[in-house]
Amino acid sequence: MAALKNKIDFVALISVTNANGNGDPLNGNRPRTDYNGMGEISDVCIKRKLRNRMQDMGNAIFVQSEDRCDDGFKSLSDRATAATKGIKEKETYAQTACEKWMDVRSFGQVFAFKSNDKSGVSVGVRGPVSIHQAVSISPVEIEEMQITKSVNGETGEKRSSDTMGTKHFVRFGFYEIKGAINVQLAEKTGFSQEDAAVVKECLRTLFANDASAARPEGSMEVVKLFWWEHNCKEGQYSSAKVHRSVHVTPKNPEGIPTCVDDYEITLDELPGLVPEIIDGV
Repeated sequence: MAALKNKIDFVALISVTNANGNGDPLNGNRPRTDYNGMGEISDVCIKRKLRNRMQDMGNAIFVQSEDRCDDGFKSLSDRATAATKGIKEKETYAQTACEKWMDVRSFGQVFAFKSNDKSGVSVGVRGPVSIHQAVSISPVEIEEMQITKSVNGETGEKRSSDTMGTKHFVRFGFYEIKGAINVQLAEKTGFSQEDAAVVKECLRTLFANDASAARPEGSMEVVKLFWWEHNCKEGQYSSAKVHRSVHVTPKNPEGIPTCVDDYEITLDELPGLVPEIIDGV
């Protein structure tokens, strides 16, 4: 595989329509918002979706969802032990993990597990792919819908009336995901140019095979992906400046945006650095 030689920055614009993009378990699973009413999607949630897409594309993944386990292991400890059995030297352990699992060489991982001989292992890997939490361009409106359960959950359960519940969702939100790929860290983990291409495709198809009751098919969409590949390791511009070059503004500042067409997307010119602009699926 070809080594990654140039720094990469990216921005993905995604829409959420009548869906819960990322519920907060400490707030009744309501869609995440900040104190200004801006919608949020955590970086952990985004990485979970990227891992799922990597797995869909045939790559070995260390941090697997329980319902997506493809190797029979019941825990991260069992998975790590099977792949690194007998390895005590930390650098060799980290190298083996990076070679084995794409998410480890992409995002990094902390391996802190007890082994059968009680010696244990503690190895940290810093990954080159960094992801910001997504934040909406405008404040989002959170709707509530009352739902009922009309059947008994257990045999012999006596139901006198329907059990009530609440479903929360964002009416419409337009979010921005920012990220970067660091060459120096890629050299340490073995993250390659081919791996970067996989990450790009995962971002483009982020919500494929991701439908659920909270996120019906078609309710979450990648609208545009901006992908900058610099001409050097350090980058021609800082990631902050590259990310700021994307401007998304409501066409009617006094109105409430209800769809992607209510926004204008513009891009500042950065001399010598032109992004690849990709439409989502």
